[in-house]
Amino acid sequence: MVSGGDESPHTTLLGSEFVGYDAETQTATMRFTVKPEMCTWRGGVQGGLVAGYLDDVMGYAYVAATEGQGAPLNLDLSMSLLKLIPVGATIIGKGRVVRAGRKVIFLEGELLGEDGTLYARSTSTALPTPRPSASQTGMPS
Repeated sequence: MVSGGDESPHTTLLGSEFVGYDAETQTATMRFTVKPEMCTWRGGVQGGLVAGYLDDVMGYAYVAATEGQGAPLNLDLSMSLLKLIPVGATIIGKGRVVRAGRKVIFLEGELLGEDGTLYARSTSTALPTPRPSASQTGMPS
């Protein structure tokens, strides 16, 4: 399982915080703090960056489901933006492994306000791959 000090470099950018994982439903929960740098002049998170939140929580569900051994490699990611995510908001991400086979993984995710407001939903199809180490990627550990 990925935990403190073992996060991907993008964790700081997204303001990601792992909250928990339910093995029975293969659901990861994360908390994101929306930074002003993530927002457009409309005062909400830019759409491509919303995809980053969703990708993070869906990917984390698979990493947790494989006890840190696997990592999904996206083939596609589809999302619906339902409501503007405001600057400064704390959002809760829920990512689920719908089905994981040897050749393909199906994931889904959603972003919610602390009050339950649904901001965005997504699905992803991915390839199962071994989780690379920092030495394999050249990234700092």
